[in-house]
Amino acid sequence: MTRRRAPLLLAAGSVVSGLLAYVLFALVTRGLGAVAAAPVSVLWTVWALAAAAFTFPLQHWIARCLTAGREGDVRGSAGQVGVMVVAAAVATGGLAWVFRDRLFHRDDAWFPVLVVLVVLGSAAVGVLRGALAGRGRMGAVAWSLVAENALRCVLVAVLLAAQVHDPVAHGLCLVAGSLIALWPGAWRFGGPTTDRPGSLAFLGGAATGQLLAQVVLTGGAVVLALLGGSPAEITAMFATLALFRAPYMVVLGILPQVTHHVTGLVVAGDHPALRSLARRLAVLGAVTVALGAVIGATAGPLLVRAVFGGTVDVGAGVAALVATGCALALVNVVVMVGALALDRPGRVAGAWGLAVLVGAVALLATTAYVPVERVAFAFLATEVAAAAFLAVTASTVLRAGRTSA
Repeated sequence: MTRRRAPLLLAAGSVVSGLLAYVLFALVTRGLGAVAAAPVSVLWTVWALAAAAFTFPLQHWIARCLTAGREGDVRGSAGQVGVMVVAAAVATGGLAWVFRDRLFHRDDAWFPVLVVLVVLGSAAVGVLRGALAGRGRMGAVAWSLVAENALRCVLVAVLLAAQVHDPVAHGLCLVAGSLIALWPGAWRFGGPTTDRPGSLAFLGGAATGQLLAQVVLTGGAVVLALLGGSPAEITAMFATLALFRAPYMVVLGILPQVTHHVTGLVVAGDHPALRSLARRLAVLGAVTVALGAVIGATAGPLLVRAVFGGTVDVGAGVAALVATGCALALVNVVVMVGALALDRPGRVAGAWGLAVLVGAVALLATTAYVPVERVAFAFLATEVAAAAFLAVTASTVLRAGRTSA
């Protein structure tokens, strides 16, 4: 596969997968009704967070190791990583059991068990995509993106056709999407077994950074609710974020190619190419952010109403802030992958931690404004701070020439 074709195929796979996700959720909510589908919605949220905490870090770590010719590192660390994933899954399931009444409005153990399976499945998918990307099989990565949600849609459609409306059965369909991780040959890692230290530290830093990034990008409606926003404002904030982060979801699909390419440059010690790539990304990022701001300010309210209905109303100022923040989020996730390829997971996590603090300060400093404006401004401030901190992290390493793979 040519270098130019791979990103296009990955982007197409990401778009189709995203559309299938919307179809899946529409099938569940329409088939079960809003009340019965509520526990499945909570499980869906757990899946999104598990993908940020496990799928992305494992995918990046494995792809990075394989691209750098260190396949044995994956074999040597498999035991420790497996224990970590299982422990996290059990702990998450335990919390789900303790709060099962509030989260799922049920007394049985079904959904806490499904939570455990979702976490384990998310990790397995991360291993699959990391192995495929590290071996340069970007077409297979694209197919895995589509197959995961296609399988879920088919299973839910079969249940609805059979008049099965049990939420547990539909929750199992969400879990079943992870079965695509049983890709032939994907779990075989060759090379001499090594026990290179730092694998867990790398995964921890990557997981923390991605999880914070995901919470910042999706948590605006929750923060607004805590600040006392009206139901209409909360819905509008949720809808506006959902609309303008659509390009971000597409970019997530091409990250395996970014990991593979940047790690290859790092291994080759091609510092000029890395610096050239950073300059091109800076220019593209500036254009993207400017375009997001203009579209948000001019067409944002109209686009939100067109997609989500006339009752969802958002002001031009808030739409501009959210659109600009989402454009920055798109740039930030690419820079974050680059910083991880430069072996700086701790700094990535630290950058996002500091950015969240900046956002909190922005939220506290804007009490003169209405809640929806405060949340929009704090969201943008967080993304701006993350962009600055991540850029400093990557540029410092590039200038020093310390680009160990």
